[in-house]
Amino acid sequence: MERLSKYRREFTSLSTETWLGWGLLLPAALLMFVVIFYPILDGIVMSFQERSFLRPDIRTFTGLGNYTALVRDSVFWTALWNSAVLTGVSVALQFLLGLGLALLLKQKVPGISIFRSITMISWVLPVIVIVIIFNWLVQPGYGFVNLILDRFGLPTNYWFSSTTWAMPLIILMHVWKNAPFFAIALFASMQSIPDELYEAAEMDGASAVQQFRYITLPNISYVAMIMIVLHVLYTFNNFDFVWLSTGGGPLRTTEVLPTLVYREAFQQYALGYAASIGVVMLVIMMAFTVIYVKLEDFD
Repeated sequence: MERLSKYRREFTSLSTETWLGWGLLLPAALLMFVVIFYPILDGIVMSFQERSFLRPDIRTFTGLGNYTALVRDSVFWTALWNSAVLTGVSVALQFLLGLGLALLLKQKVPGISIFRSITMISWVLPVIVIVIIFNWLVQPGYGFVNLILDRFGLPTNYWFSSTTWAMPLIILMHVWKNAPFFAIALFASMQSIPDELYEAAEMDGASAVQQFRYITLPNISYVAMIMIVLHVLYTFNNFDFVWLSTGGGPLRTTEVLPTLVYREAFQQYALGYAASIGVVMLVIMMAFTVIYVKLEDFD
């Protein structure tokens, strides 16, 4: 009987604590449902409907009609390809440049602390300021880049209007803004590596490249993976850099999925079609997130 009473008390205590826990979580859960899950569910439902932004109260169920139109839409495939190129190239360059900067920041030379502070300037600048700076640099007549090109007798242009150079300029803006954040995160990770590992490697005759390959790189791989995943998600969903600099032009050469969603929803007023593009983006990002979680478990 004594043991049974003990179990009863433990069960009562556990059930009370559990209900108390659920009660504390309930407001946050309701808020998340209203702010996050309900818009997502409504967007998924909307992707199977024909719905105009001018008459959002009228919904016509079309089944897979929006997705069928999406598969046949060449602009969608162009935007998907541009999003993949922008994300892949930008994040790769951000990581490589950030890694190089992190190795530079790790050096113990006079004035390096000031250089560390200067490195972060581009990261704290708002996107609109970065777009204005780059827009000024490539202005014909007085832009700094064009003045230098003109001095060497090379052709000048408003390079954001070029079908060849518009996308590289957008990639350059992404890299210029985000590479310092990669550098600081990787530098912080490098600081956690014990100096004894490098001292032992030097005693064994390991070169600087071997120390980087077998000590530095394995110890920063986890932080690097997290940074890469976060910036892939950010860049794939990024809207402001493209919209503020080129608006998806010229001739759709910089059109990406977020700008296409905006164009279809707020310029063409096709909410259902825009929602179907959003669902495709959601599926791609979810797939990438699942891969990331699997890699994390493997690690």
